[in-house]
Amino acid sequence: MARVLILCLAAFILVAATCGDGDDDDGVFLDTGIEGVVTIGPQCPVVQQDTPCPDKPFQAEIVVQDADTGDEVARFETTEAGTFSVNTMPGSYRVVPQSPNEGGPPTAQEQMVEVRVGEYTHVDIQYDSGIR
Repeated sequence: MARVLILCLAAFILVAATCGDGDDDDGVFLDTGIEGVVTIGPQCPVVQQDTPCPDKPFQAEIVVQDADTGDEVARFETTEAGTFSVNTMPGSYRVVPQSPNEGGPPTAQEQMVEVRVGEYTHVDIQYDSGIR
């Protein structure tokens, strides 16, 4: 009986030690952050009604800044499919798409996002290809 009690107590201590408040050692919440999709368009110089020319996924470098301080919180490259997911603390952030060409196309607008505990805020980033 004592052996069972000791094993149960040891199991309880192990479980309690691994439970936390949802964040890791860096203070980043594991189930909280920003996720999204990056596309680029237009893909055709003249888009006609009968000839669809949809935007395409775009692999890009993205910077996430603290909205209040402007400090860089994260910098990453999206997948080839244009998708991304980054863990952050809850708060206000500026998502700043980086242009692969200094000042020239393709370019995308920065966006402000609010991240809440236990949620991923979705962001759609649209790069302008410069094709006209």
